[in-house]
Amino acid sequence: MPEAVTEFLNAECLLMTTIRQLGERALIKRLGRLLPQTRGVIVGIGDDCAIVRTVSDKSYDLVLTSDPVIEGVHFAAGEKPLLVGRKAAGRVLSDLAAVGAEPLWALVDLVAPADTPVTKIEGIYRGLAGMAGRHGLTIVGGDTAGGACLELHVFAVGRVPHGRAILRSGAKPEDVVFVTGSLGGSRAGKHLRFEPRLAQGQWIRARGAASSMIDLSDGMASDLRRVAEMSGTGALINLAGIPVSTEAMKGKGGRSPLSHALFDGEDYELLFTVPVRKAAALERAWRTKFTTVRLSRVGSMTAGRGNVKCVGPDGRHTLLKDGGYEHFIGSDT
Repeated sequence: MPEAVTEFLNAECLLMTTIRQLGERALIKRLGRLLPQTRGVIVGIGDDCAIVRTVSDKSYDLVLTSDPVIEGVHFAAGEKPLLVGRKAAGRVLSDLAAVGAEPLWALVDLVAPADTPVTKIEGIYRGLAGMAGRHGLTIVGGDTAGGACLELHVFAVGRVPHGRAILRSGAKPEDVVFVTGSLGGSRAGKHLRFEPRLAQGQWIRARGAASSMIDLSDGMASDLRRVAEMSGTGALINLAGIPVSTEAMKGKGGRSPLSHALFDGEDYELLFTVPVRKAAALERAWRTKFTTVRLSRVGSMTAGRGNVKCVGPDGRHTLLKDGGYEHFIGSDT
């Protein structure tokens, strides 16, 4: 049989091969070839545990986070595998960005039905490896299991200079509230194509100006309330200052673009607070440093724990609805 025909038949067989047919160990070996290792990894994929060289001095704090991506919850069953993997890595990277951390290592647990095509899983891992690699996150292992639907559970480790992580709990009354990028439109596919704001988070941390920070995963209205409650403050948001995305402008379901911007969730932008005396200088420096990422001043923190209000174009103050995405319930908007 001609060599070209043999290669074609082998490729066709590969397309039809399932995880059940390939087996766990062979699958892990194949996926391992898609995830190149970097310096610092002593034992990577293939053992019970991954072993990495830890920081040899006390100048850094390790940052740990995890996030799931589940079929039917975080992505549709027919979604492109590359985008699914991209999102799985992007979610934990966004968490690291929210404290100003530098990404280091990650573990990925894969759950999948046994009849899932192997090429689909490989596509997911290509998306994982691509997003992780761009931001310096090395995938060093994980586990696999059978299940009713596709799931990826990602655990990530990063680092920040000792004592310099930006938390949700540091906001003070009169601090200015900023958000990066534009908001809303996740249901139009934006949630699969976001870029985690790692460079911005690290820059904000290095300037020492931010008093608190969070990534916007469940919706601005919901996540701002988390900052206010954990900081023991309230907030007043200027609705005219909310940066509404192009996707939100096309929003369906009878809701306004502003409603999508406030409540859709899965923006993966940063919301952070800055003492008022430092706000103007930070805005000027931002415009010089990040010419393609928008920064918007959207309000200020106030006294009164958890008392979150908004002001409309007419100057009237009203309570901001407590909406957004909540796990086990979904969106209430």
